[in-house]
Amino acid sequence: MAFSVPASLEAELDELTTHYPVKRSASLMYLHALQEHFGFISPEAIAWTARKLDLQPINVYELVTFYPMFRQEPLGKTQIKVCRTLSCALAGSGALRDHYCKKLGLDPHKHVPQTTPDGKYTVEFVECLADCGNAPVVMVNDDLRGKVSLAEADRVLTQ
Repeated sequence: MAFSVPASLEAELDELTTHYPVKRSASLMYLHALQEHFGFISPEAIAWTARKLDLQPINVYELVTFYPMFRQEPLGKTQIKVCRTLSCALAGSGALRDHYCKKLGLDPHKHVPQTTPDGKYTVEFVECLADCGNAPVVMVNDDLRGKVSLAEADRVLTQ
């Protein structure tokens, strides 16, 4: 199956490009829009963006690999983000993340987002979730949960 951007999204990006003095300047906006639509940035999306903005694919790839908000693989249906900043770390977020990884068969020693083979879960350490008073904090999809115990972590997986 060939990579295809919906006509409405392509038109939106074409119009967006007119707001920049140099096409290249729209690169990040293209990547955000493509990730929003597809869920991640594929090699085909990188090549498509490069063609649209008269760049080499490496120029786009550099952005995708530099900025941590861009994903190169699809995320799981349930995304579990465990805060790793100081308050949460002191309250046990490392053990919490390790617990999730072990329960889901993921490598607790990898500090990159990991998705289960069935695509159901993605677990990742993230920077501050802005709820330090309720450490350790976990965000499950868009649901912020504070003072998460290992028992609560297990409930997340069974819901």
